[in-house]
Amino acid sequence: MDALLQNLKSWFFSLNPRERVLVAVGSVLVVLVAIYTLALGPFYKALNDSSERVARKQADLAWLRSVVGEVQTLGANQPLSTAPAGESLVVLVDRTARECGLGTSLTGQTPNGETGIRVRLEAASFDVLVKCLGNLQQTHSVSIESATIDRTGQPGLVNASLVLNRASS
Repeated sequence: MDALLQNLKSWFFSLNPRERVLVAVGSVLVVLVAIYTLALGPFYKALNDSSERVARKQADLAWLRSVVGEVQTLGANQPLSTAPAGESLVVLVDRTARECGLGTSLTGQTPNGETGIRVRLEAASFDVLVKCLGNLQQTHSVSIESATIDRTGQPGLVNASLVLNRASS
């Protein structure tokens, strides 16, 4: 390593003063470009992506707040369904999803404790999903413990992971 460094020093000092300045400036530029490319560029991209994601989520939240009254009105106009007594939450969610038109979007259900279920929907209509969840809550006392809803490439369609719970009777 020392021999390589010594050869590099000898080569550098054998150059004309004008060439040494040119090599030194070029080396500094290469180091700066490498720092930006390897460290700062990805950092700024991640920061920009995060800012865009926050802006999208804020726009989604504003829209959700603007339609909350409409969703509540739609849910209040739903007739109470007659679910069989003792119907399991898995069966209830499956039946309700099919009644709402989300049967093909329902890709997974996993029991979560005695009164809970984890549900996965893909490419589901957001409006129908909200209406269906409102129906479950109002007519069957099913509450949403947590929900992760992501946009898809198609307008109005979402992928959702939900954890639902039913109050014990």
